[in-house]
Amino acid sequence: MIIIPYPIVRLPKVTLLSVLRTKLFAHLETMRPYTVLWCGLVSLVGASVTIGALPSMPIALLVLFIPMMGWIAGLYLSDYLDRNLDVIQKPHRPIPSGRIRPNEAILVGAIFALVGFFLTFFLPWYNIILVFIVALLVFLYTYISKSRGLSGNVNRGLVTVAAYFFGVFATNISLSFLPPYVWLLSIVFLLHDTNSNLVGAIRDIDGDKKGGYRTIPVAYGVKISVYLSLLLTAIWLPASLILPWYYHFVSIYFYLVMIIDVAILFVLYLYLVRSISTYSREKGLRFHEFFVIERITLASAFLFGIADIAIALCIYLIALLITSGSQYFLRKRYEFQVNRS
Repeated sequence: MIIIPYPIVRLPKVTLLSVLRTKLFAHLETMRPYTVLWCGLVSLVGASVTIGALPSMPIALLVLFIPMMGWIAGLYLSDYLDRNLDVIQKPHRPIPSGRIRPNEAILVGAIFALVGFFLTFFLPWYNIILVFIVALLVFLYTYISKSRGLSGNVNRGLVTVAAYFFGVFATNISLSFLPPYVWLLSIVFLLHDTNSNLVGAIRDIDGDKKGGYRTIPVAYGVKISVYLSLLLTAIWLPASLILPWYYHFVSIYFYLVMIIDVAILFVLYLYLVRSISTYSREKGLRFHEFFVIERITLASAFLFGIADIAIALCIYLIALLITSGSQYFLRKRYEFQVNRS
C-alpha cells in the first residue's frame, strides 16, 4: 500500500497583535490624519489673527485640537453614511471591508464629538453655540448637500469657516471690536475649501456617478471642474495677499512663505490642465494631494506672519511631516485596493 502524503498548507498565523494592528490601521484610515490638521490650523489662525499673536498655550491647544476632534467625528459619520456607496467602488475601505463595524464607527465618532464638546466648556459661550452650528453643517453636508454639486462644496467650505471662527471666538473679544480683516479673511477660507472639496471630488467621478451623486465633476466633467477651480483660486489667492497688505496685520515672513504656497499651486494647476484629457482616479488623487499640502502651507503662512518665527516654523514642519507622511503611508490604503499585509 502506497501512502501519498498531502501537502501541508500553512495558514497565516492570526495573533492578537496582528488583529490589533489591522484594527488600528482601519481607524487611522478613517481618521485621515492628512486632512485633520488643516481645520485645527485654521482655528489657530483665527485666534492669532484676532489678537495679533499666538494665544496662550491652553487656548492654543484647545482651538487646535477641538476642531480636529469634531472633524474626525464628521469623517466617521460620513464613512458610515457612505458605506453603501463605497461598496460599489471602494469595498476595501474600513467599513465595507468589515475591518470596522458600522456601529463601531458611530460609537468612536460619538466619543470624539463628545470629548470635543465637553472641552469647549473651557472656552467662551460663543464657542459652545458654534459647536451646534458645526454639527448642523456636518449633518447637512453628509445627509443632503454632498451629492448636490456646488452646494456640497460650499457647505464643506462653511465647515472650515466655522473652524476659523472657533479660534476667533476663543479669544473672548467682543464681536463689535473685531477688526474688519478678521471677517474678510473668513471669505478666503470659504472659497479655498470650497475649491479644495471640488478638486477632491474629481477622483470620485466613477463611484459618485454609480451612486447617483450629482457632483460638479459628475455633472459637468473634469474640464469644467478644473476651470471652476482656477476661477476660485483666482479670487481667494489675490484676496489672501491683498488683505494682509492693506490692513498690515502680518510681517514680511507671511509673504515669504506664500511664495512656497504659490509655487505649489502653480505645479498643481499645471498638472491639472495637462491631465484633463487623460483623467484617472490615480491622477485625481494626486490633484488633491497637492491641495492638502498647499493648504497646510497657507494656514502656516499666517502664523509665520504673526507668531514668533521659530514657533511658526516648528508648527509648519510638524504639520507638514504628519500630513505628508500620513498621505504616503495611509491615503492609498484608503482610496485604492492595496496589499495590507
